[in-house]
Amino acid sequence: RNLFQEKVRAATFVFNAFGKLIGSTQVEELGVIETPIMLTNTLAVWEAADALKHYTLHLPGNEDVRSINPVVGETNDGRLNDIRGEHLEREDFLAAIETAESGPVEEGSVGAGTGTRAFGFKGGIGSSSRLLSERQGGYTVGVLVQSNFGGLLTVDGVPVGEELAAESRRARAESEKDLDLADGSIMMIVATDAPADARQLKRIARRASFGLARTGSSGGHGSGDFVIAFSTERDPAKYLEDGRLGPLFQATIEATEEAILNSMLRATTVEGHRGNRAEAIPIGRLREILAKHGR
Repeated sequence: RNLFQEKVRAATFVFNAFGKLIGSTQVEELGVIETPIMLTNTLAVWEAADALKHYTLHLPGNEDVRSINPVVGETNDGRLNDIRGEHLEREDFLAAIETAESGPVEEGSVGAGTGTRAFGFKGGIGSSSRLLSERQGGYTVGVLVQSNFGGLLTVDGVPVGEELAAESRRARAESEKDLDLADGSIMMIVATDAPADARQLKRIARRASFGLARTGSSGGHGSGDFVIAFSTERDPAKYLEDGRLGPLFQATIEATEEAILNSMLRATTVEGHRGNRAEAIPIGRLREILAKHGR
């Protein structure tokens, strides 16, 4: 599909801007996205943007295109990844675009989430969705995240991070580092088939930060917390009344929270650059703590 010729309505929201979201200014101004969205590490955003430029220029029907607005987000995985090695090149990103397909999303320590950490444990890619009732419009909201930030993990209102940190020297040390992590970030992508316009999508995007907060993040000084929201509904004649946004807000909050948790629960332990290691969260112990609190 040629996204440049079939742009989708979109918006961005920045909770804390210590990071890079290439293309966000034009999305903010025009309210559309015209390329695939790519996620990578902090020092590879330009290679990803170059790949999106190359990909879009060479699509049939784009022979006269002279301006492209690639959208690329990032988090800094420099502790586990040899980020200064500049290993990712245009061809790597082109391969990712060309092999992308619909269906279940691979989660955990994959893709741009391979080297990320969250709450002192291994982070990664996570996704979740909600389906509204027919009375609420029957719309779907899907969220994908790249988690790489600090704080004390909270699950269903239970401060599990405190107990896990108290039991593990490594977890405690990692949590303390993550509480003041200068390069921690999260990218959150919200997709819906609701016929929301750019203004409404920005309102939806803001609610993702509520889901982030539910997990225990406080949006620290050095955290880059970005949200991209878009609608797959292209029919300009379809309209969504503002009064029907409430269920979409709630769905976004819930799906964002769950996507972050899934990014950790699906992650595997990774040993990376210079022997640095990020442990997968101990799921068995997590269940015990939640059960103790009646969850």
